[in-house]
Amino acid sequence: MSNRLANETSPYLLQHADNPVDWYAWGPEALETAKREDKPILLSIGYAACHWCHVMAHESFEDEDTARLMNANFINIKVDREERPDIDGIYMQAVQAMTGQGGWPMTMFLLPDGSPFYGGTYFPPDDKHGLPSFRTVLQSVTEAYAKRREGVDKSAQQLRQIYESNLAQTRSSGVLTRDTLQAVYKSLAQRYDAQNGGFGTAPKFPATMVLDFLLRHWKRTGTKEALEIVVNSFRKMARGGIYDQIGGGFARYSVDASWLVPHFEKMLYDNALLTRLGVHLWQETKDEEIRRVTIETVEWLAREMTSPETGFYSSLDADSEGHEGKFYVWSEGELDSLLGADSPAFKAYYGVTRGGNFEGKNILFVPSDRAAAAARAGVDGGPLDVLLARGRKILYDARALRVWPGRDEKILASWNGLMLRGVAAAARAFSRPDFAELAVRNAGFLADKMVRNGRVMRSHKKGVTRINGFLDDHAAVALGFLAVYEITFDEIWVRRAREIADAMIEWFWDDEVGAFFDTARDAEELITRPRDVTDNAIPSGTSLAVELLLHLAELQEDSEYRRRAVFCLETLAEPMLRFPTAFGHLLGAADMELYGAIEVVLVGESSLDYWTLERTVAERYVPSLVLAGEGRDSRSMIKLLENRLPVDGKPTVYVCRGYVCDKPATKPDELVDQLEKAPRAGINANQAPDESNE
Repeated sequence: MSNRLANETSPYLLQHADNPVDWYAWGPEALETAKREDKPILLSIGYAACHWCHVMAHESFEDEDTARLMNANFINIKVDREERPDIDGIYMQAVQAMTGQGGWPMTMFLLPDGSPFYGGTYFPPDDKHGLPSFRTVLQSVTEAYAKRREGVDKSAQQLRQIYESNLAQTRSSGVLTRDTLQAVYKSLAQRYDAQNGGFGTAPKFPATMVLDFLLRHWKRTGTKEALEIVVNSFRKMARGGIYDQIGGGFARYSVDASWLVPHFEKMLYDNALLTRLGVHLWQETKDEEIRRVTIETVEWLAREMTSPETGFYSSLDADSEGHEGKFYVWSEGELDSLLGADSPAFKAYYGVTRGGNFEGKNILFVPSDRAAAAARAGVDGGPLDVLLARGRKILYDARALRVWPGRDEKILASWNGLMLRGVAAAARAFSRPDFAELAVRNAGFLADKMVRNGRVMRSHKKGVTRINGFLDDHAAVALGFLAVYEITFDEIWVRRAREIADAMIEWFWDDEVGAFFDTARDAEELITRPRDVTDNAIPSGTSLAVELLLHLAELQEDSEYRRRAVFCLETLAEPMLRFPTAFGHLLGAADMELYGAIEVVLVGESSLDYWTLERTVAERYVPSLVLAGEGRDSRSMIKLLENRLPVDGKPTVYVCRGYVCDKPATKPDELVDQLEKAPRAGINANQAPDESNE
């Protein structure tokens, strides 16, 4: 018999609709019942693609005896963290304060008013690995709530103090300088894993936002090591098991330090951020491997993750047929049978062995660079590329006949906005009309279905749009619209971005505190109003909002947008310096403010010469680029276009900083020279170079 979750649209909640647990979704009914019956709340937070969420569900939530304990003593609430990042963020803050770590599934125990008093993440069905069994936890919490209520209330009161900083007034420190960014670079370089790429040890996450900052730093300062960190990290991931060598797209993270064994779930946001980084890295290096992997990721998105309405789905599960990674791995015998004469070279290239590298099977990966891998495969040059492409196609078709991992088909605004930016960037850089069409259609879907009077909705599934959007939803969608403007020069996308930015300021900015909150001022009242300025799996809402305001300020010469963005940056200058890995995206916005945006304006009638100049810009990495071009509107609303006229009737490009422009360029070689010099313009020529650039 189904429980209340059968009426929900979230795939994660629906996964628990047949549990014997008397689940509620988060809402007034559950909270009022807890108060009326004076029962503690058991809050379980997870998401559809989460492997350990599935494990705990099978072990505990599907168990009749465990469910009886839960139903008798608790009001049980299940939350999809992807739909309600506000609730997830509030209680993740508590579990991290209690245990020193966080993750999913998150298991929290609350007073009827929502105050947390105890919690953790995964609890096993039996005592093991130093963890108490889930049933033991349930019995202990039940006894404490009934017999030691004063202690429970005291614990809740102490935990509530962690939220006081959310409402504290911010102050500008005024210490954000270029020296700050240099110090941040040195700190990050010390944490770099030179052998495997990336940062830290296992488990290892892509750290895409930090890599984006380092790529900017290279372009601004010429520090070669910064570029080497980014290139090596991207290549190691692209050659590892974290990248799906057959179908494209990146998994969430690697359980080892060398990117070999992924946690097999594929999340839209990781691929969004890695796509955009891959585009920028190819623009800078023209590396064919980086280009191929980036294009394959967008093709995976179009093929497997796009709805008929052209919204982008959220994730693919790690599990299929009850086993993590089963969909993705191969035995040597399978490859021999499928590939025939091509099998020896294919296996050599992708590191296949008889014993395998994952539970007796093989995760395909490229164990060495192209030349060495080709030599090991015994095939060189073009024939090897043909052989590998042929083999990948055969394996993809064979894999498609397997039982597919579950797909979370809800469409989330902020994740779509991030992916939209990546697709639009790939369309520009790689001159792919199909990518451009995908981007424009996705933007149209978001504008039509998920934006209402400038306010963005959070979630859409099967024709139903629900949940008022959060700060990151507004900023990410607006930034996506600006990216679509850059491939269309249709000013409707700038108008829509401005409308969202104005709504964002109206509903999320608080003058008294001097900051953006993650929830709107008319949102549901929770135990605190969340304000998390650090990056997590995606950029923080604050960092996206700052970038959006800086970009619009350049397009429109809007001092009010800039003032608010700069104030946010200055209030976070000290944390950025102390905890750079938590502020990767905001560091990129700081780069834009401290070094200045690079404004590029294309004017003139459409022609072969115009297209040549446009391609010249599109194929080069320009950090903090603000691009404008003549579109269909004869009266442009974009101030950056004012007084920018074609020279001698020819298509012309203006490269500017602070609205001060170089000599108008009408020839590609002139333009290339200006674009290469622009990132370092204004930097003190007498400044000693960083020693790592020697």
